[in-house]
Amino acid sequence: MPAAVYLYTGPEAGERNDAVLAVKQALKKRFGQVEEYLFYASETPAAEYMAVLENEPLFSDATCVVVKNADAVKKKDEVEVITSWIASSSAESSVLILVSDAVSIDSKIETAVPAKNKKVFWEMFEDRKLPWLKQFFSRNGYRIADGAAESVLELVENNTEALRQECSRFFLCFPPEHEISAEDVDAILAHNREESAFTLFAAAADGASPAEAVFGRTLEILQKIRLSKENSPVMIIAGLASCFRRLALWQKLEAAGTVDDFSLKTNGFASKKLRAQYGRAARVWTPGQTAAVLSVLAAADMEIRSGGSVLEDVLLQKMLYEVVVKKGAFCAEYEAAAL
Repeated sequence: MPAAVYLYTGPEAGERNDAVLAVKQALKKRFGQVEEYLFYASETPAAEYMAVLENEPLFSDATCVVVKNADAVKKKDEVEVITSWIASSSAESSVLILVSDAVSIDSKIETAVPAKNKKVFWEMFEDRKLPWLKQFFSRNGYRIADGAAESVLELVENNTEALRQECSRFFLCFPPEHEISAEDVDAILAHNREESAFTLFAAAADGASPAEAVFGRTLEILQKIRLSKENSPVMIIAGLASCFRRLALWQKLEAAGTVDDFSLKTNGFASKKLRAQYGRAARVWTPGQTAAVLSVLAAADMEIRSGGSVLEDVLLQKMLYEVVVKKGAFCAEYEAAAL
């Protein structure tokens, strides 16, 4: 019996999360009580979460381990501990679900996962987004004007998970049967938008403004993130690193002359909004600077992990300065005057 392992990748977080939930529900239906664990590969060594699967559960009949950011598993020993478990495990009650926003992860792990248990969840095609959004409001007893729906798609990351989460705010603010207008969208979303590592990257990729002005804006966004529930510096850096790895892929496609519609879709750049964002970013950072920025992020991650929480904010601000103003060059001395 092959190991119970699943690999779900791609930018469409809503459908991807639904697939993870379906695996969990099937496991509960079969075994009853299930011990569930969630790990981030960018934060936790593979040996730690694989040990959970190798040990018998104490208080239930099955174990389900979900590992997000699975594309961060690159070290040889971590790849081996996962592939070895896949090759040797036959326990149907121990389930491993690998999840990633990226389209692919380490090739050895991908090869080890049975074909029927892996799927790439691509972003919705442009012609599906507006109908999906209108149907979502309709199912919940609301209507939304075309102009308002287009505004939502401009403001919210275009995956169904983010759209569901953000659009649910309207249901708390307006009675059923209300038609959501462009003014409503401006009041609920534009002025109360939650910031994240992805909006931080989008702001940093603004090539129309001077670098110092962009840096000021990114500092404002960073402060909002740090005051939110998603304030972990490690996760902020991981989110930015994911964006810059995608930028490196975009630049590689540009250099090869393969920025046609098919190539962009198969590499995770399906939406016009995403293409415009990474097109702007490619004009802000050269391929060499993108590689340098990834080194800056890795160094900041190590410094924050080893230095404790006292200097987290200072180190994050220094990192942003090196990314936005220095374009990936390290500061020999922290330029406090720039702040």
